[in-house]
Order: sequence, then structure tokens, then C-alpha cells
Amino acid sequence: MLIVPKPVKHEPRPGTFVLDRETSLAADPALSAVAAWLRGELAPVTGGELPPAGSGGIRLTLGDLPPEAYRLTVGRTVEIVAGGPAGAFYGAQTFRQLLPPAAFRRAGGGPFEVPGAYVEDAPRFGWRGCLLDVARHFMTKADVLRFIDLIALHKLNVLHLHLTDDQGWRIEIRRHPRLTEVGAWRKESQTGWNGAMDGRPHGGYYTQEDIKEIVAYAAARHVMVVPEIDLPGHTQAAIAAYPELGNLDTPLEVRTTWGIGQNVLNVEDGTVKFFQDVLDEVLELFPSPYIVLGGDECRKDQWRASPAAQRRIAELGLRDEEELQSWFMRQFDVYLAARERRLVGWDEILEGGLAPGAVVASWRGELGAVAAARAGHDVVNCSNTSVYFDYRQGPGEDEPVPFGTVLTLEDVYAFEPVPAELRGEPAAERVLGAQCGVWTELIDSSRRVDYMAFPRLAAFAETVWCPPERDLPDFHARLAGHLPRLDAIGVEYRRADGPLPWQTRPGVPGRPEDPERWQAQLDAWTSNLRSP
Repeated sequence: MLIVPKPVKHEPRPGTFVLDRETSLAADPALSAVAAWLRGELAPVTGGELPPAGSGGIRLTLGDLPPEAYRLTVGRTVEIVAGGPAGAFYGAQTFRQLLPPAAFRRAGGGPFEVPGAYVEDAPRFGWRGCLLDVARHFMTKADVLRFIDLIALHKLNVLHLHLTDDQGWRIEIRRHPRLTEVGAWRKESQTGWNGAMDGRPHGGYYTQEDIKEIVAYAAARHVMVVPEIDLPGHTQAAIAAYPELGNLDTPLEVRTTWGIGQNVLNVEDGTVKFFQDVLDEVLELFPSPYIVLGGDECRKDQWRASPAAQRRIAELGLRDEEELQSWFMRQFDVYLAARERRLVGWDEILEGGLAPGAVVASWRGELGAVAAARAGHDVVNCSNTSVYFDYRQGPGEDEPVPFGTVLTLEDVYAFEPVPAELRGEPAAERVLGAQCGVWTELIDSSRRVDYMAFPRLAAFAETVWCPPERDLPDFHARLAGHLPRLDAIGVEYRRADGPLPWQTRPGVPGRPEDPERWQAQLDAWTSNLRSP
């Protein structure tokens, strides 16, 4: 059974199911939305309408199971018993993977025969996520919707949408229109990590109606969209639109280069209020209980030089700029908690003391995950050394994005969301799950997103869905059956033998690998961790 991610239990059963234009599809009322989605996926390839009544068909029913669990039985008919709509959806995705790859095309090809089978399945983790960075390189709404379909096919249930950064602001805020009038556009972009400028304007943003559509589309596929509004660092696009948010007297442009910038928000009351205004509108658009506010890579040089920031430190009795950032983040933690939402921040929010209810997204290895979980905070493991898909997939010079350490398909498959230091401890229960990251400084189109994300995302999906045991040969065998499905969908993934000719981009400079420097930075960060 060539299913990705691998079901917990599966076995052959007698009989064969035939999917054709006469097939019916019925569901309990609580599962009618899942049935409508499945009908929409199957009808184009069968040439029929899959009516709700008939003798040889598919049936979705509720059973006494956890919400995301399901049982799938295939014989002369198909029965999916699920604990809730999410479980029914995952059962339906598994059924689709039992069909030939041609069933993933948008027209023709049937009828299709499915051998008898029985599957019992449920996910290991509740947070099975993927970050998509649309701030560095904008992706159209249509591309985002397609990406949602792809992660839902792999049973991921969180899309972390990175909407703002130094290089672009991608969400309409009606109270502050210059965020998109100015902040959504940059005059050019840097090629490679340290390369020349390309001389081409770049930009775009999502209207609030676009966001509503994205959120609804994702919800129909049981994907929660979690927005990220970065602060107090990674905010040059916002400062370019509203200079009063910054620390300098000179105006700024939306940033055109990559890396960590010096320009950060000031800590005035007006700036806090400005971003609370922003969040007022964000919360209306995103029902997610989690809101990501960044908190990462905030350089403090401008605060050290700012009389206003130094006054704030003195007034509040803080020790230094690290505690000033902690104070700043707490303003938003309190704001979100009052609205029954939870702040999520990158692991830098551990520095200077952590807001009590915050969730830590641990990205600099796993030290942040261990420290946060032991301190009683929920954790999402996003370790850059294991699940950052902007890192190159092979050592060859023909890799289109020669950035970071080599992170192969096998490396991703070996990832374990619960850090070794936590296994066997009660703190391990604080690990909500994990998410992979598609950061797009050097990924400038949806075609390159395909190449960088797949098939590594299939390997990642196994790490968050399946039990911790790994069987690499078995995964490779199932992946061989899964790749033709991606071909049918039109995913331009990386082949095992390397990039195709169009996918290469020689001569683009990347950041050289420097393990000693990286370890020194990590050691310094660890030594500066402070208790909440």
C-alpha cells in the first residue's frame, strides 16, 4: 500500500471497488462538507456527479474515534468511519491515494479499480505544519490555494503564513493603508544571498477578501491558517510606510537585500497602539487561536542609541534591551490573551524572560524547544537543521538555491519532533508537534517552491503523522508510488538524481557553510538564556 504518510495499520482485504460515473457518495450530515469536497475531487475524473444514493458507492459515517482518526474499509463498497470531519477528510485522502495516479488529474481516465483494503489511522501530533514565506517573494492567491491542497494531501493541518518582513508587507490593513501602498513594494531584489541586485520591482499583497478566501479554502481542507506579523524586528517595510514607527530621523525604503537588518520598531506607546490596531483587523480575518508575532533576530543597536528607549528601560526598571524586548512582546501577549488568542514567537522570545502563555517556535536547532518545554511552555519544533526547505538538497554546484547546509530527503525523514533531551520527561508533552519552513529569500516563484518543498515535505509529513519508528527503505518504496501522483498534479519536485536542466541556476552565490561560527553563536545564545 503506497500511502504517504504511512497509515498506522493497513492490510489487504478481499474484493475490488470500481470508481466510475455510476458511483454514489453519501455521508452523515456532520460530514457533508467533507463529502462535498471529495465529490469535487472525484467527479472530474469519473465524468459523473457521484449522487448521494446508490448501491455501489462511498459512505462517510461518524464513529467512536478521536476527531482526527479514521477507519477505511474498501471492498465492493467504500466505508470511511471517522471521529469527526477532520478524520473523515484524512480517510478520504487515503482513499484517493489507493486510486491510480491518473485519478489526480482534473479530467478523464476512469473507471478506476481499487483492491480491497482495511486501514486504521490517526496522527501522532496535533500540530503538523508548514511555514510559507510570502513576504520575501510574493505568491499569488491562486498559488497559495494550490499549496494548501498539496499540504492537505500530505495530511498537514497548519499553514503558517509569514505575511510581513523587511522586504514586504502582504496583508491589507484598512486602518493603515500605507502598509500596502508603500510597504508591499520594493524597487528590486538581491540575487542569491550576497549577489548583485536584479533591477526588477517586486511586490503584491492580499486584500482582506483574499485572506477570507484563503482561510475558508484551508478550513474546508482542515488546515488552520496561522498568520505571522513580525515585530519588533523584521519591520523595515512597515517603517518605510510609517517612519514614526522607527528609531531614525531619516526615511527608509522597503528593504531590497536579505539577512538581519538593523531597523526595528521603537518602543513608544503609539507604536504599540499602531500594531494593536493592525492585530484588531488580523484577528477578524484569522480565527486561529494562535497568532505568530515573530520576536526573532531583533538587533538592539538602535535601542541602545535611542534616548526614548533608554528612558523606557529606566522607567520600567528593566536590566537591559533584552528585557525591553520581553516587555514589548508582553504588551501583545496580554492583548491576545484578552481576546482568547495565544502568542507564538520564535525562540528568541526566551531571552530576557518569556510571556507566560506564549508558545515557542524553536528554530535554532532544538535548544529552545528543550528550554521552553522544561519551563512549562508549549513548543513547536521548527529546527532549521532538519526542516528548513530553503536549505539546498544536494552538494552539487547545479542546485538552484545553493544556500545553507545540505538537507537531504533522508535527513528530513530522520527528523524526530521530540528532542532527545526531552524523551522520557513529562516536559515532552509540551511538544505540540513540528513544522517545516519554506523561506523564500532565494525562492522567487511557485515553480521553485515546488522544487524546494517536494519531495522533502512528504518525508516531513511522516515525521509528524507516524509513530517515531523509521523505515527508510519502506519510505523510499512508498515514495516511488507517490511521485507519479505529484506528476499528475503538476508538482515540479526535485528528482533523486538532481535538478532538471530548467531547475538549475549556476553561479548564484550562497552563504558559505561555517559550522564553527554557527556553533559559537548558538553557544553564546544558550549562555544568555534567562529564566522567565
